[in-house]
Amino acid sequence: MFISSAFAQTAAPAAGGSDMMSSLGSMLPLVLMFVVLYFVMIRPQMKRQKEARAMIEALAKGDEVATTGGVLGKITGIGDTYLTVEIAKGVEVQMQRSAVVQVLPKGAIK
Repeated sequence: MFISSAFAQTAAPAAGGSDMMSSLGSMLPLVLMFVVLYFVMIRPQMKRQKEARAMIEALAKGDEVATTGGVLGKITGIGDTYLTVEIAKGVEVQMQRSAVVQVLPKGAIK
């Protein structure tokens, strides 16, 4: 009597092309963020790793190096994975090649 009947509304017909465009538009920011992340973070990190690997492979006897612990010395012997570094007259230590972070210019260690 006092309550009117409620009827469900019919759904609007779905447009085929607009559905695809909306999903493409929502993925665009995600794709752009990945591209920016690649060029800002991933690519430079891979370049630094490649340079470090090349530097470690090019180590030679007589090179003056700095290690991750801050020790400076001159390479006196080289193996496949280890090298011997003279840190003072008559004091030699053996360490991994990967511990070398920098090759110093000749004459840097006095």
